[in-house]
Amino acid sequence: MDFQTRFAAYGLMIDDRDRILLALWNEASRPRWTMPGGGAELTETPEQTMVREVAEETGYTTEPVRLLGLDTLWIPAEDRLSGTGPMKAVRAVYQARITGGALRAETDGSTDEARWIPLADVPTLDRVELVDAAIGMWRVARNPTRSTS
Repeated sequence: MDFQTRFAAYGLMIDDRDRILLALWNEASRPRWTMPGGGAELTETPEQTMVREVAEETGYTTEPVRLLGLDTLWIPAEDRLSGTGPMKAVRAVYQARITGGALRAETDGSTDEARWIPLADVPTLDRVELVDAAIGMWRVARNPTRSTS
């Protein structure tokens, strides 16, 4: 079967007040919260992709702390927003450290807003599944002897 593969990298930042940095994705039929990040350019490493995308979507400069994991998503052709045929999304999630910059919204991009949101409020948000996957990876990395359930 012919299909496309899209590689993307995302940054997970949780501050000392138990807030997560999320971006409001605007390309679907309704806006939903997602991890800051996005698609890799041809010559970028995964880490460079995460740093560039987080800066574009949030205004923060970051550095990767560690790779938390990979998440994959199969998108049938009829559910794609653009392109033809089915697509497999491969998404690297990095724990990231903010090194500079200031919080701001992306201009003319795939997100409208970036915001620090209390972790306790995440279950009430209209969000993409990657948010839950990234938080689960982070929890396992913090305490690898415990399950995420």
